[in-house]
Amino acid sequence: MAYKIDATLLDDIDNPPASLLNNLIDLKQQDIGRLNKMRDYYLGKHAIFDRMLSNPGSKDNKVMVNHAKYITDMVTGMMTGNPITYVTQDGKSIDAITEAFDRMNITAHDTELERDLSCYGVAYEMNYLTAIDDETTEERIALLDPRNTFVVTDDSEDENVLFGVYMLPKRKLDGTENGYLVSVYTKHSLIQYRTVSGSRLSETNMQTGFPKVSFQYWGEEPITEYKNNEQMQGDFEQLISQIDSYNNLQSDRIADKDAFVDAILLVYGTTIEGKLEKGQMLDGLAPKDEGTSVEWLTKTLDENATQTLADSITNDIHEMSNVPNMNDKDFAGNISGEAMKYKLFGLLNLISVKEQSLKEGLKRRLKLMQNMLKIKEQDVDVSSVKVRITPNIPVNMTDTITNIKNADGVIPRLVSYSWLPDGYDPQKLIDLMKQQNDEQIANQKKAMGSDESDGNVDDDRRGFRDDSGDNNQEPTS
Repeated sequence: MAYKIDATLLDDIDNPPASLLNNLIDLKQQDIGRLNKMRDYYLGKHAIFDRMLSNPGSKDNKVMVNHAKYITDMVTGMMTGNPITYVTQDGKSIDAITEAFDRMNITAHDTELERDLSCYGVAYEMNYLTAIDDETTEERIALLDPRNTFVVTDDSEDENVLFGVYMLPKRKLDGTENGYLVSVYTKHSLIQYRTVSGSRLSETNMQTGFPKVSFQYWGEEPITEYKNNEQMQGDFEQLISQIDSYNNLQSDRIADKDAFVDAILLVYGTTIEGKLEKGQMLDGLAPKDEGTSVEWLTKTLDENATQTLADSITNDIHEMSNVPNMNDKDFAGNISGEAMKYKLFGLLNLISVKEQSLKEGLKRRLKLMQNMLKIKEQDVDVSSVKVRITPNIPVNMTDTITNIKNADGVIPRLVSYSWLPDGYDPQKLIDLMKQQNDEQIANQKKAMGSDESDGNVDDDRRGFRDDSGDNNQEPTS
């Protein structure tokens, strides 16, 4: 998360002191436990696997149902299942940026970015340059581990970003820890520290030759922080207690079923000689009318009550996460796209809130790209770019196309074509439509005998030309 400091106390913003960095690193370490827990729950490492029952004779089944992963994957798919698009205004070009995004497969990057947002509640990416040859570099964007990254802002209302820190853990070839590479990115500089052990910076914990200082050219601090919400909480973070309760219930449910199978045989009024083997028939028992009785002692199971409780917990999880249960009978395969929107109303509201924070980071990404490309003398302008995030829900294409047709002449096609799903580029669609119309006109002229190589054919047919070449006489009847 972003830490606020009083920037007026810094002598040089491009060279924050080690004492300040150590203080911030300590604050980050205090949050590592929460972030690790969120990651563990997404990966299926739930508290049920650490459960110890007080009764050593009880069956300790450990059943894990990963609602955390379901919630994050559903939200991620809804947010980035359709690629994020950028719509330009007033004829301004960002072609160089979109081409760079295509080279770096930004769609896959955005999916992982949203996954981090949903899981951790925060995500970080870093713009950097990679060398293609001795004279050429390409722009790249890397996703950084939220557990090892933070940014620092001033304490003003605008929260201006001062610098970002990325702590890369290093290991020896045998896998043992080998300190950290701590990179501090400011508006103009990159300062790197290489520690011997741990991430704290000191003269005794620094390898020879560090710190190293170099210039960076992005025009701003190149680490961008994305917030899942203002509280910076993951999408399942407040539901961990319900997830644990469901896992406990299902585990005990299986244990009860095992106990039911492992029944005890009770024999009244007689004895069984020898050892009773599995599957062996009971022969030679006294007649039942003499008080002899044989029966199984089993644990009574109330499956209806257990299922009611399981359904209640499941409903709470889906209701509070705003992520519906897609296996519910209400999600039949034959419902229309509009009806599906009503079923997903809560999730769509959640996404609309998440969009606002995500767009802030995406606009900063565009600005950083613009700064670098202008240094490379490429003409780009992101001042009026609209970031469009289209939820990945079933779309009625017939209705969409009808709306685009009805809007023609009222709303610019650059806008109306953006209503199409699947991230179509509106400008490319306009160019394709123009090319298609030109081809149709050319084919019609050719079919009517109006070849461009002979521009007089139509004039002869209409009587605008005579043998004298006077084109100004009245048409013949």
